[in-house]
Amino acid sequence: MDLLWAIWRSKYIQSFKDEKTDPNNNPCFLCEAINAKGREKEVLVFERREKAVALLNKYPYNGGHSLIAPVRHIGDFTALSDEESFELIKLTQDVIKAIRTYSSPHGFNVGINLGRTAGAGLPGHLHVHVVPRWDGDTSFISTISETKVISQSLEETYDAMVEAFRKIGTK
Repeated sequence: MDLLWAIWRSKYIQSFKDEKTDPNNNPCFLCEAINAKGREKEVLVFERREKAVALLNKYPYNGGHSLIAPVRHIGDFTALSDEESFELIKLTQDVIKAIRTYSSPHGFNVGINLGRTAGAGLPGHLHVHVVPRWDGDTSFISTISETKVISQSLEETYDAMVEAFRKIGTK
């Protein structure tokens, strides 16, 4: 195995020691969405519960890509209360049901990235990703040009999710 020495990277890696601080001082977009009551469509929150919320990802991997987050700003999965844990998982189940109601995907990727090293873009506020998947949803354009085609606007997807939650009647 060849080694590529990049000793300058150690300073960059050390800059991420404090997971509670966004290195760019960006506000928490999840907290902003949670606190935007009355502006749900603008911030893409399609379902609110006492301890958790569901919203569309502004930068989706696929149409319907949703984020489910505890209302409390917390990054440590093991520090969730029992009530927060239950509601986070229950809302994740309901999001999957709602997506099935309006778009019938063939499968789902469901996951949580804990910590920046694990891929969390916002390590201070944990959230569950629900990504609907369809057979053949990787096409030549994503393979050749690293471009993803999403065939439905966020506004259309938002309206479909609100209607799907109305249909499945959860709370």
